[in-house]
Amino acid sequence: MARRPIALVTAAVLLLEAPGIVAINAVMARFVEVQSMSLDGMDPGAMVTGTWALGIASGAALVLCALVALLAGLRDRRPGRFGRGLLIGCAIVHGVLGAIAVGLLGWQAFAFLMTVLGLVVLTLVAYGKGVGERPAAEEETPAPAPA
Repeated sequence: MARRPIALVTAAVLLLEAPGIVAINAVMARFVEVQSMSLDGMDPGAMVTGTWALGIASGAALVLCALVALLAGLRDRRPGRFGRGLLIGCAIVHGVLGAIAVGLLGWQAFAFLMTVLGLVVLTLVAYGKGVGERPAAEEETPAPAPA
């Protein structure tokens, strides 16, 4: 099975997606700032700051997930517990965003998000339990006691 190329492609796609997410949030922050939007009287400056913070945090999370996939591909070992948790979270977010995006942005955005979801899940499955683990040292069984 082609585990390494799958993990490396996943890492590349996530690395390319990260600046895109930051750019989308930058555009949204600019719209909020220019139109002086607010929700229920909230300060528009706080909304702009929150939008920027969400964009930067989302981009950093995608870069971190890409790093986990990249290390899995380079080492040809499954990610650790924390890394698997990050990739599972990334898959869940892409699934939820895909469900929302199909109604708001159209089928192209849905197809992209589902492709990324498929790559992340395929990376997780390709490095499933027992793949790429170091062999455990053989335990010596004690000799039976003389009768």
